[in-house]
Amino acid sequence: MQAITKKNTEIFLPATYEEMRARGWDQVDIILVTGDAYIDHPSFGVALIGRLLESHGYRVAILSQPHHDTAESFKVFGAPRLFWGITSGNLDSIVANYSGNAKVRDQDNYSPDGNPYFGQIKEKKYRRRPDRATIRYASLARNAYSGIPIILGGIEASLRRFVHFDYQQNKLRASVLTDAKADLLVYGMGEKAIVEAAIRLNKGQDLTGIPGTCVRVTDREMEQHFGDNSEKITLPSWDDINSDTSHFMSAELAIDKNARTFSGKYLCQKQQNMWIVQFPPALPLTTRELDTIYSLPFTRKEHPLHRNVPAYGMICHSITIVRGCSGNCSFCAITRHQGPVITSRSEHSILEEAELISSLKNFRGTITDLGGPTANLFGVKCGKDTCKRHDCLGKTICPQLIVDEESFLSLLKKVMSLPKIKHVHVSSGLRMELLLRTPKLLEQLILYHIPGEMKIAPEHTEDKVLRLMHKLPYILPQFLDMCKKISKHRRKKIYFSPYLMSAHPGCTVDDMQAMASKINKLGLAVRAFQDFTPTPGTLSTAMYVSGLDRNTRKPIFIPSKAKERRLQRMVLEKIRKRKKR
Repeated sequence: MQAITKKNTEIFLPATYEEMRARGWDQVDIILVTGDAYIDHPSFGVALIGRLLESHGYRVAILSQPHHDTAESFKVFGAPRLFWGITSGNLDSIVANYSGNAKVRDQDNYSPDGNPYFGQIKEKKYRRRPDRATIRYASLARNAYSGIPIILGGIEASLRRFVHFDYQQNKLRASVLTDAKADLLVYGMGEKAIVEAAIRLNKGQDLTGIPGTCVRVTDREMEQHFGDNSEKITLPSWDDINSDTSHFMSAELAIDKNARTFSGKYLCQKQQNMWIVQFPPALPLTTRELDTIYSLPFTRKEHPLHRNVPAYGMICHSITIVRGCSGNCSFCAITRHQGPVITSRSEHSILEEAELISSLKNFRGTITDLGGPTANLFGVKCGKDTCKRHDCLGKTICPQLIVDEESFLSLLKKVMSLPKIKHVHVSSGLRMELLLRTPKLLEQLILYHIPGEMKIAPEHTEDKVLRLMHKLPYILPQFLDMCKKISKHRRKKIYFSPYLMSAHPGCTVDDMQAMASKINKLGLAVRAFQDFTPTPGTLSTAMYVSGLDRNTRKPIFIPSKAKERRLQRMVLEKIRKRKKR
């Protein structure tokens, strides 16, 4: 790996031709294309992958928010020697561009000044980030320089790797790998897969068989290489799903199970004229590997081309302490993308990063978040080495789940003790069912680490909806009672910001009214809620499309019409303006 020095921690990866030439390079090995502004911070996937590839000795450039009306922007660095790495950015491009009800967003938190348009030409509908960006960027890269391998990655590619539902177009679509005609798709977080791809291409080798990747093959290639493979699972095809949407549920359940169990099976799905073959997932990063990635020489700054990016302001003084989620909520894609195995960083690594942040010129004494997908999954482990479920927080808490309260308490205490740090906040979401098991941690969070309001995500109050969401039965009153006892005993007021969801598959207006009644009785203010959005890669979306219960496969009510969704949203709107907290 490249040695980390003070000098190279102050240098961005090249994002312009001039920056490439300043390094004395005539050509780069890899060009990473992203729909986001370039922020050289580990919370931004393209920066993390870029720094990782750099540490393995590759020359990497970042092509950030290129013009997408012609291929000219894709010629700025010349042709990459090895491959194009293409991502829509930290968000799926449709999620970034449209609300859950398919309305165009007027804010893009990953663009300078939050502006989703170039300059003042909003009326031309010319966005910085094109819809289905991975497909558009792949086409432009191919037009700029033919014959260069194209590798798709990031959350858009990961969650759209099979037949999927596109809520903006309100229709099923084929895999982005098929539509983009790319050479490889990396799914999941992708560090191991992308390094292996770079090594193989550097040696002139084939990309087939890399764990954590998908390829597209012809009928002949499918028969020749995978026809008699006993480790193969064939998913319902494009034609099957379009003729009967119940097959979409079958496909999504198979993908979900395969991902959680690390079965080692190949998943194959026939598209229109090609097959998608998914190789088994890459193994989760170990704590040591995760520590190594976060020690790479990020500048932790916005590139000079991209100023005042709202997302940077949110995360510049935050620290990711944990990766993965074993909750597997039906509506959430984190488990499918980050994986079901929890990996926590070491205390030493986190303290090093906290010290680095505290030395930055713009640091004012507050670590804004020690978190991740769920902050209090830090230190959580599975007590069964051979677990084939990896589904720890569904209808019940798995008895094999080991919750290490002391690890998080120790971490908070040590970060707080660093000289320049005055406050340490935990702003990420918290799992209530785990906090009920860790009263000492809950007390410390209430006393010292909650910035204003505690963010909790009950999502709903009705058990029939919670079951479809794959969450525990209604525990909100029990949790609030515990918090109030701590608050009263320690004379510290605590406020809550509950996140709620309307129009989830299986939810009716009566269910929403029952939830509103319970929220009112609990005296909670409702500030954060949204309609369910059928994003790619979730079992809730499979229920939305198929109209079937994920467990029983029986028909359920689907509030898919605009009027039905509006009626459910209005129930929460009525209690949103409550002033009592």
